[in-house]
Formats: sequence, C-alpha cells, structure tokens
Amino acid sequence: MKRFYKETAVDACDGGFRVLLDGRPMRTPAKAVLVVPTRALAEAIAGEWAGVPEKEEIKTGLLPLTRLAATGLDRVPGQREQVIDDTAKYAGSDLLCYRASDPSSLVERQMTTWQPLLDWAAERYGARLTVVENMSFVQQPAEALVALRAAVAAHGDMALSSLYNLTHIAGSLIVALAVAERRLTAEEAFAAAQLDDLYQVERWGDDPIAVERRTGVRNDIAAGARFLELLEDTRLRTRGEA
Repeated sequence: MKRFYKETAVDACDGGFRVLLDGRPMRTPAKAVLVVPTRALAEAIAGEWAGVPEKEEIKTGLLPLTRLAATGLDRVPGQREQVIDDTAKYAGSDLLCYRASDPSSLVERQMTTWQPLLDWAAERYGARLTVVENMSFVQQPAEALVALRAAVAAHGDMALSSLYNLTHIAGSLIVALAVAERRLTAEEAFAAAQLDDLYQVERWGDDPIAVERRTGVRNDIAAGARFLELLEDTRLRTRGEA
C-alpha cells in the first residue's frame, strides 16, 4: 500500500509508548496496538514511517525496527519457549566453532576474530564450546548448551525478537549475544559473521549478487543492534517475570 498518512507522532500509554499515524495508534499485522517499552524505540519507529516518501509504496524492508517490534508483540509471547529453542539451538553448530585448516592466513584471521568471542562466552556464561576443523560435526558439551539457552531465555520478548534475527543472520548465537551485551558493535558483528566471505573477496574479487547479499546482512545486523540499544535496560526480563 502507499503512504496514507501525513504525520507521525509518539505518545505514552499503559505499558510504554505507541506510535501514531495521523493521531491513530499503529497496529501490528495481528491487529494489536504497537506498544514498545521505551520512548527512544517508539521515536525511531515513527522515524521509519516519517521517512516514507509521500504517495510512495510502503516497503516493509525499509521498516526493520517496526518489523522487529511487531514480531516481539505478535509472535514471541505466544511461542516464547519455541523462539528460545529456535535461537539457542544455533549454539550446537555455531559458526565460530568451525575453522579452516588452511590457508594459514585464513586460519589466523579466524583465530584472531572468533576465538576471543568464544573465550568471552566461556567467561560470561560458563559455556565453553568445542572448536573443530574442516566442517566435521562436533557435539557440544551439554552444560554449555544449557548455559547458553539460559542466556537466551533471560531476554524479554522484544529483545528476543531481535536476538533470534541476529542469530539467524549471523549463523552464530555467540555473535548475537555479543551484540546484545554490547561486546560487539554492529559492524564488528558483520565482520565476524562474514569473515570467510570477506576473505574470499580479498583473494578472488566480488560480484554484484554477493555485494547485494552482504549489504542485506549488514543492514539486518545494524537494525538488530540498534533495536536492542533502543530497548535500553528493558532488554533483560525483570526478576520474577513468568
């Protein structure tokens, strides 16, 4: 559909802040009023809609914060355990655990970029993951998987929406958690997730399809990181929340 509103605004309401289009509250695809926990996030979402040119089609791809918020409202509450499982399962085959055996320059780059993140996860969550070479599948320690699932489950519904997206895009739960904990910036997360591809580009050059794909990955990671930042201190579930 084309832009049908003239003005966007934000106002406080029960449970947080809502976005208004010509004075009317925005709704999610499931018809719930889109209410987010912080004014900063609501204003950023309103900014996405304000940025749609007049009489132009509204493209959901240009509304990433809106999509993440809607998912956090429509999907996560009713399927919370499933979303946690779908996110946490990436720890069993995390990108950072599968290393090249050659060339030595790639081996070194993976070690320099990825190993500190695994070491951080081991210290932060008590989850030491096993590293292997040449894509041979490795069964990760059960206690590490349990600890990382608990780290995922500690996030509230809105944050979980973004954490799932980041994990899926990066192919790494560790990278996603590092973004959520502000251990990595969005650009650092992109570099870690795309390390192998970027290495190949340096050696063999690039092509337009690959550039477009990586641009999409970079934008999605940036949106996920910004979403989590705008949630501020509401990212983690409050003590005693069901």
